[in-house]
Amino acid sequence: MMALTGTTILQANAQAKEKKPLNIVYIMTDDHTAQMMSCYDKRYMHTPNLDRIAQHGVRFTSSYVANSLSGPSRACMLTGKHSHANGFTDNTTCVFDSSQPTFPKMLQSAGYQTALFGKWHLESLPTGFDMWEIIPGQGDYYNPRFIEMNGDTIKHKGYLTDIITDKSIHWMETQRDKDKPFCLLIHHKAIHRNWLAKIEDLPLYEDRTFPVPSTFYDDYEGRPAAAAQEMSIFKDMDLIYDLKMDRDDLTSRLKPTYLNMIKRMDPDQRQAWHHFYDSIAADFYGRNLKGRELAEWKFQRYVRDYMKVVKSLDDNVGRVLDYLEKSGLIDNTLVVYTSDQGFYIGEHGWFDKRFMYEESFHTPLVMRLPEGFDRRGDITEMVQNIDYACHCFAATRM
Repeated sequence: MMALTGTTILQANAQAKEKKPLNIVYIMTDDHTAQMMSCYDKRYMHTPNLDRIAQHGVRFTSSYVANSLSGPSRACMLTGKHSHANGFTDNTTCVFDSSQPTFPKMLQSAGYQTALFGKWHLESLPTGFDMWEIIPGQGDYYNPRFIEMNGDTIKHKGYLTDIITDKSIHWMETQRDKDKPFCLLIHHKAIHRNWLAKIEDLPLYEDRTFPVPSTFYDDYEGRPAAAAQEMSIFKDMDLIYDLKMDRDDLTSRLKPTYLNMIKRMDPDQRQAWHHFYDSIAADFYGRNLKGRELAEWKFQRYVRDYMKVVKSLDDNVGRVLDYLEKSGLIDNTLVVYTSDQGFYIGEHGWFDKRFMYEESFHTPLVMRLPEGFDRRGDITEMVQNIDYACHCFAATRM
């Protein structure tokens, strides 16, 4: 626990030991960079609900993942072990060994009910949970499928971030044993590529222009490994898949994948989607942009779409906090928000997360502390996601 605060949040107030065990709500997103949370960085957008967590607790300024890939990062978080020790080292060849110890299993042994809703991305099915519903693989933003504990795969209508939140609140309200403490993992697909925003949020941020990062035109001099990365906004960001600039007579390597995503929408969703993006695409192709002008146009389009997905996420975090307050749970619940890794928002000319500079493995981490824990503000000591397991378990012992 010493890595958590130096003096330790959970030992700061002796009276907390006399309280009943803390509930834990752990909210994790995918590819959410700290630059896109206003409690860390005010250049881009306002995230009032994520900020609410920090305002009533602590903000970690030196939070890092042990492996900046989705599945491996999640395996590190669950087990408290580095990738070479937990066995899940990459997303393409590994299957998570679900028989190994994880912090949900430890919580169960301590009398907790445990539940997971949303992204799993570890190939094997979850263990250590009294209730779970997961999306297959990366999942779909629109009208997604969920794998249920009984083995059925069910399609749901709506937007994935909303649906995961609906399921999480429903479990807290109607399905759990209210005589037991609980640990709820809310794992969102957001803000994963290719940033398909909720229909209602499509018009947002279109009137804003953002400055490109100072390293946007990095020439990678003396750094051949950095130069070789395939995550350049200039040459690797797909106009159709990533930026939605579709046109019937054009194709790209990822266009079929994009079209399959659009096909998941119902007719009303699809009509609204095309109504928004088709006019932008027509204007874009009519301008015939080149060189730096094209690169900076792509950057603006990317940032706006990314922010729209964050907006829906922030709204849904607000729904969870509101439920905890209205239900009387907030004063005895530790609320954690983080991401499975960082992300590049144009730094070094990049998007994605597959090179170990600061933006890639630095993550947001904020905690809303329950009644009786008075620590507030920044925690500067380094913490990694391999530490989360021991922190969550330690919270049950206080």
